[in-house]
Amino acid sequence: MAEQARDTAGASLGAGLVLASASPRRLELLRQIGIEPVAIDPAEISEAPRARETPIKLAERLAEEKARLVAARHPGRYVLGADTVVACGRRMLPKAETEQCARRCLSLLSGRRHRVHGGLCLIDPQGRVRRRRVTTIVRFKRLSQRELDAYLASGEWRDKAGGYAIQGRAGAFAIGLVGSYSNVVGLALYELTVLLDGLGYRPLETAPVR
Repeated sequence: MAEQARDTAGASLGAGLVLASASPRRLELLRQIGIEPVAIDPAEISEAPRARETPIKLAERLAEEKARLVAARHPGRYVLGADTVVACGRRMLPKAETEQCARRCLSLLSGRRHRVHGGLCLIDPQGRVRRRRVTTIVRFKRLSQRELDAYLASGEWRDKAGGYAIQGRAGAFAIGLVGSYSNVVGLALYELTVLLDGLGYRPLETAPVR
């Protein structure tokens, strides 16, 4: 098991769910629906798109690659991989790592509609693989220079796909949303529960992952 994997006490009891992501937002969303992972084991993979790969195909592929990589380290567990790709027209927006990148992303999204593509992949203890893809359409208001500068100063954009977190201050920018809100946050909960039910997952009573 990779050093970053963090198992909880009692994790050997039952199958349990391993989250193949370091995203605190995904962990919070799982807990929102009463699911406590027995381990968090982020998959370290390249997230660069392939030639002519569409945003939704990229989200699907990355979710599955993460799940398969981590499942090999956790036999006998359920393993969940997920990925989110933000696209405006044909352009895929990166995770913002610098203020300059976040400014470019938000300037592009200002006053426009964009799509948030989510990929989900669940692997059960027997190795069965199930996938789901989700697309949410989000429309932003036209941002003033003052609003843009204030948001950038907040630092909330760091490591966020498209340079924003809709569950935070950027929620005031969204004037329209069609589809799954939780998908924009990082994990489409309805589609996830369909996957879990289909593969017979039952939540375990475990201590919180820390």
